[in-house]
Amino acid sequence: MMLIEETNVPDAVLPVEAFRMHLRLGTGFAQDGLQDPVLRSFLRAAMAAVEARTGKVLIIRRFALSLTFWRDAAAQVLPVAPVQEIVRLALVARVGVETAVDPERYWLERDAQAPRLRASTTALPRIPSAGAALISFDAGMAADWGGLPDDLAQAVMLLAAHYYEYRDDTALGEGCMPFGVSSLIERYRRVRLGFGGTA
Repeated sequence: MMLIEETNVPDAVLPVEAFRMHLRLGTGFAQDGLQDPVLRSFLRAAMAAVEARTGKVLIIRRFALSLTFWRDAAAQVLPVAPVQEIVRLALVARVGVETAVDPERYWLERDAQAPRLRASTTALPRIPSAGAALISFDAGMAADWGGLPDDLAQAVMLLAAHYYEYRDDTALGEGCMPFGVSSLIERYRRVRLGFGGTA
């Protein structure tokens, strides 16, 4: 399985001005925008960390999932949520030729934890030998920053500020996340069932 992010979060969507205010950086100077690239990079890093911890995509963008086999012939769980739309399903032959699958043969089962590509009949189309299935889909909670749940938006701000404040500190352990951020994102984390399973 290989998941590729086909589109990025546009710079215009990132709340740079709000983040500058959150950090209490000075304003009204000729060089106000000088740190904008740095602030954007910390916001992107914080978003990526929150998405990795929760399995939720914050800002809507397009992904491509490549699979060499179905885990379940009737339904394939998608690795991120929430999925807004299945844009395309194609079968890729070993030689690289793609064949689009008729959208009538599959549908999206929406789920906050584990959305699924489901077969409209008894099974999903057979993946060619030594080939792959390519699923293109749009996933994300909101089209822009203002559409995000307040707690997740605040978690990104807090974590980006943490990265900014400790940008020169190499003593922090791997995976370090401030308690405030952890508590804000806790309810969005994937539900674990026994033996390492995921709902």
